[in-house]
Amino acid sequence: MSPVSKEVEISKYNLDQEKLKKLEEYIDGLEVKEGELINILHEAQDIFGYLPEELQLFISRKLGISAAKVFGVVTFYSFFTMEPKGKHVISVCMGTACFVKGADKILNEFRKLLNIKEGSSTEDGMFTIDTLRCVGACGLAPVVIVDGKVFGRVKVEDVQNIIKQYSTEDALVGSK
Repeated sequence: MSPVSKEVEISKYNLDQEKLKKLEEYIDGLEVKEGELINILHEAQDIFGYLPEELQLFISRKLGISAAKVFGVVTFYSFFTMEPKGKHVISVCMGTACFVKGADKILNEFRKLLNIKEGSSTEDGMFTIDTLRCVGACGLAPVVIVDGKVFGRVKVEDVQNIIKQYSTEDALVGSK
């Protein structure tokens, strides 16, 4: 394997230069880069919020690996996203226990109230709806996770209050 080139001209990328510099510092700070692609992608997604093609290209050049390999990893793991997410990510568990207890109806209510389909975000960038296969909280079924906070035994009539809770928090933060 050829040595990894440390010098990649970041100014030629049409990305937030400050964020790109932060990612570059993270990568340069790694003692060994080989085998660190997933960790680097996690860090990149934490910094940028998603992994657009141009960012994947930067990472491939920085690590001296093919863009196809980076793309393959990004598209294989469901945690990674190539689309920007909303400020609040709503994940509805669609595992067997949750589905049997009405997760599909809860998902439909989120879709209806936010006027979006799963995998997309509201026009104002506030909310994204996703589905998960199983979160391992079957005793709390059906489960909804918003920004890492777990809501258990959710009913269709709870959906509006969950949305309102996060909309209200943003309004309160913005007024301070």
